[in-house]
Amino acid sequence: MLPFVSLIIPTYRREAVLRATLRDALQQEYPAYEIIVVDQTAAHEPETEAMLAELSAAGKLTWLRVGWASLPRARNVGIQQAKGDIVVFVDDDVQMSPDFLARHARHYQKPEIGAIAGRVLDRLKLADDPDLLIEQLPPEASDPAIAWYHLDLVHTVQPQRVLSARGCNMSFRRSLFTQHQLWFDERFRGSAVREESDVCLRLRATGLMIWYDPAAWLVHLGEETGGCHDLSTRSPRYQISFYHNHFWLGLKNLTAAQCLRFFAKLFDCHVLGNPPCNKSGHPLKVLMRLVFYLVGFLAAIGTATSAKLLALTCRL
Repeated sequence: MLPFVSLIIPTYRREAVLRATLRDALQQEYPAYEIIVVDQTAAHEPETEAMLAELSAAGKLTWLRVGWASLPRARNVGIQQAKGDIVVFVDDDVQMSPDFLARHARHYQKPEIGAIAGRVLDRLKLADDPDLLIEQLPPEASDPAIAWYHLDLVHTVQPQRVLSARGCNMSFRRSLFTQHQLWFDERFRGSAVREESDVCLRLRATGLMIWYDPAAWLVHLGEETGGCHDLSTRSPRYQISFYHNHFWLGLKNLTAAQCLRFFAKLFDCHVLGNPPCNKSGHPLKVLMRLVFYLVGFLAAIGTATSAKLLALTCRL
């Protein structure tokens, strides 16, 4: 018997691409699924508003309007609303084939599978290296200290076990959240980069695996605005939250030795600009990135301290 699937789409400040994503969601050939839209947009364009209202009134999707913008919180709200045994997460700027949900759901007949990572046909990354095809990911992709620089779910073409999924195309057993308490950590800020990595690292404690299936693909458009951030501005707030989230991921999930390796690689790649980041090596830009790196680290220390104080208070 096929599991019932909840397709959860968090959205923020997206219009035409959201409408296109919803049309693909409605055309899924899978026989037992629901669509949940967690809408963080204060005011939509009339066409988007009308589409969401019409589909909601017709019972074709659940439209949850919230008054805040937080990707991990939106994911949690979607899970709480979900009726499915499986929850599938996609972004609000993707293109899906009609068999997309079926390709995720088919794996959950195997009890050892806890999550599926789908292939992400990211138009920007594919344009950078259109001829690259990876059969097997390198051993470094399974090392939680440096995996994030080797875990390529864009160019990899063979199914295999992986350490993490990408947030725009991933699915989980809902019981991981309701029974194992693997909720998305709402302390990941801004664009919430690494919030899915945090869940995937914690999933290891359940004994279940994350399986990568390149056949469960989608196209990620990578729109420059919306999605809880604005990629075109690279504002100081974005930069600080970017580094905060990486440091928080490490402090929360890694050993001291792993943290040192992770933070060193973060510095080498994102501050100095060495491969695979390939950023400008101009001294002023490096200095600016160093400032954001240090402020982000201090912010993560503050988050960790608050978490420890909260845990201590709960024990008392």
